[in-house]
This record gives sequence, C-alpha cells and structure tokens, in this order.
Amino acid sequence: MVPPTYYLLLAAGIFCIGLFGVLTRREVLYFLMSVELMLNAANINLVAFSLFYGDLTGQVFALFVIALAAAEVAVGIGIILVLYRNFGETDVTLTSEMRW
Repeated sequence: MVPPTYYLLLAAGIFCIGLFGVLTRREVLYFLMSVELMLNAANINLVAFSLFYGDLTGQVFALFVIALAAAEVAVGIGIILVLYRNFGETDVTLTSEMRW
C-alpha cells in the first residue's frame, strides 16, 4: 500500500504548478487550466484521506469538486468568448478596460 505522504507530496506539487500558472500567465485559457490543476490537487488530497481513513466522504466531496470544475469551465469558456469578441485576444489584463 502506498503511504498517504506520497499522495500529499504529489498533490502539493500539482497545486504549486497550478499556483505558479495562475500568478504568471496572462492568457485566460492558461489561467483556467491552472485553476483546474489546483482543483485536481485538492481532489487528490480528498481521495487520499478518504482511502487512509476508510471513509467515502472524501470521495463524495471529490465528486462535488469535479462538478464545480465543470461549471467553472462552462463559465470560463463564456468569458473567453466575450474577451475574444471584444478585444481580439484573450489577455486577462484587458478586463480592466471593460466599462459599461
């Protein structure tokens, strides 16, 4: 059996990669992929602790996080389309120029 420490280290690494992507990228698509990485790192933690404690609660929460990620992608694609339609590119910093 794999110790939970390995799962936690994997999740911490994936979360750090996602956090680095959120802080350094300016394109909306990369930003959304980085957020997805962070959510998947949380899912790894939930499932690892669920396995470690022998309880299914973590896996149920992981399913809710997956549903939340699907909704986030649907909203994110809408934002990407609006940004591209208004500005011709998908730079996150251009949203400060959007006014009524």
